[in-house]
Amino acid sequence: MKKMTCPSHFRVTLLALTVFSLLHTAFSRGGERSSDPLGRHLLDDGGSKPRIDVAQGYMSNADLENAIMAFGERCSNISRIYSIGNTVNGFPMWVIEISDNPGREEPEPAFKFIGNVHGDEPVGRELLILLANWLCDNYMKDPLAKLIVETVHLHILPSMNPDGFALKRRGNANNVDLNRDFPDQFFAVNDIEDGRQPETRAIMRWVRRIKFTASASLHGGALVANYPWDGTQDKRKEYYACPDDKTFQFLASVYSRSHYNMSLSQEFPGGITNGAAWYPIYGGMQDWNYIHAGCFELTLEISDNKWPNASELSTIWEYNRMSMLSLIATVAKTGVHGRIFSSDNGSPLPAFIMIKGINHTTNQLSILLAVSATVAASIPGYKSKSTTIVLDEEATTLDFILEPEGNQMTKMLETDGDCSGNSKSRLEMVDILAHPNLEFSLIVIVVLVFLFLLLRRRLHMNPKQRQLSGPKRAAVI
Repeated sequence: MKKMTCPSHFRVTLLALTVFSLLHTAFSRGGERSSDPLGRHLLDDGGSKPRIDVAQGYMSNADLENAIMAFGERCSNISRIYSIGNTVNGFPMWVIEISDNPGREEPEPAFKFIGNVHGDEPVGRELLILLANWLCDNYMKDPLAKLIVETVHLHILPSMNPDGFALKRRGNANNVDLNRDFPDQFFAVNDIEDGRQPETRAIMRWVRRIKFTASASLHGGALVANYPWDGTQDKRKEYYACPDDKTFQFLASVYSRSHYNMSLSQEFPGGITNGAAWYPIYGGMQDWNYIHAGCFELTLEISDNKWPNASELSTIWEYNRMSMLSLIATVAKTGVHGRIFSSDNGSPLPAFIMIKGINHTTNQLSILLAVSATVAASIPGYKSKSTTIVLDEEATTLDFILEPEGNQMTKMLETDGDCSGNSKSRLEMVDILAHPNLEFSLIVIVVLVFLFLLLRRRLHMNPKQRQLSGPKRAAVI
């Protein structure tokens, strides 16, 4: 029997195919992925089987728009639908807001979910529609759904990149990676805002308009909760912590621990990672949210396969459902939430909030804290105020009432003769005199003083009336 031998060109081809299969990795954030067969795969079959049409079973952009509008009609009592702008190809970027008072500004924290940042990672857009409908269906019967609807303003953008989805590619219609298109803290990336993609500009306007406390974007290609910083100043791959590193670890762990198997990852301890320690990126949406808006954003990699078979979506939803709900609820149940007002007319103030000891300044009073801290509010033209927050298991409601620096009554009392030098008593007097119920009494007192002075002047000018008061006394020297 003759021994069979492989032609040399066949062996070379086989070797090349083998090497290619080993090097093939999913690109979600833009870097290489290492395989992790122990705990990262969602299904027992080791992933999706080859398919001809990867979009089969997924909603088209038209289907997605119809689903959003149908949700708005079905759940109009706790939602509103609005657009933050259009994509390169003119598709509206629809947002679902879910709240018991949608569209109204309240001291409650605002949270946003963004899906489909990369066009070839469509799982997030499917899961976000499922999340919205679950909240609508369970609002009156599930305590967690009720908590979210009544204490959070939830904003859901199912697809940031519908053009890329239609083209089945990572970038948008201009083939730009939207998660590299934001201003970067270390390197100049499209410094001119008008030069950025319309999808990027829409997100930036949206975040500036609504003071989001926290946020998460849904990606695919791995199974991990990623948090800032995403890059380093010298582009080295190393752990680079932001000022609120402990809080971000806490939020990422909330998502990971609530997930079916994310926390079991052998590649990422606890199922979480610092972005720069994984691999640095620049121009990312996550860091921009935190730096420019004080919004605590996570990048959630929710599926090993970037575009899994549609038959797996129900399983991926079940694996991520409690994580998504827990993350939103955590924002409502922890941290500090409130408003800042002017003492003279009660109008809200766009003050800055400084977290002492954390070196973090934000323009909103809806803050997540992992440790107790001193919170200070300040704005030019007003006196700053601060208070110490002791971290508890429940959220803290805190309203700052700032006093204008130009308050004339305060200045008069502070400079008036106070022999004791007790500044506290002067401030107490300011509070008493500033009470609105005493306005009439003050007017009466002023009138009486005026009449007394007028009467005294008349007595001084009439010598006959002066003699009636009795003889003069000699002055003692």
